[in-house]
Amino acid sequence: MREDGTSKSLGTHEGTGWNDAFQWDAREDCEVRQILDRIADKWSLLVIALLDDRTMRFTELKRLIDGISQRMLTVTLRQLERDGMVRRTVHPVVPPRVDYELTDMGRSLHATVQSLVIWTERHQEDIAEARGRYDHARDEASATEAIAL
Repeated sequence: MREDGTSKSLGTHEGTGWNDAFQWDAREDCEVRQILDRIADKWSLLVIALLDDRTMRFTELKRLIDGISQRMLTVTLRQLERDGMVRRTVHPVVPPRVDYELTDMGRSLHATVQSLVIWTERHQEDIAEARGRYDHARDEASATEAIAL
């Protein structure tokens, strides 16, 4: 990233897919990387999936997301709200009621994430088989090394 916030061109193959990975910089201070880190973490993905086409309260989200702490859910919701993915509505009642819902941008992200989930479901058996082959080959290599020692 340049000081003015624009991206640097990293080659002559722009638009061909060759350097698509270089659209975002590997440096920690790159804004695109920061956004990807935030929206691709497991808690954000779960919140986005649960809020698809419905509004939920904090306690509902907490109950449905196995293993998330109250603090982590609070942090995740605040970050998604700050980034414009989630809308937080406070109702003036006692006790206070707070609802969360996806914004239009959050819904568009959900559609993108859903494509990744569908791909994963289609290829989960292939991945399991590849892992098995890899682990088997690694175990055989370890056994061969142990015998050689």
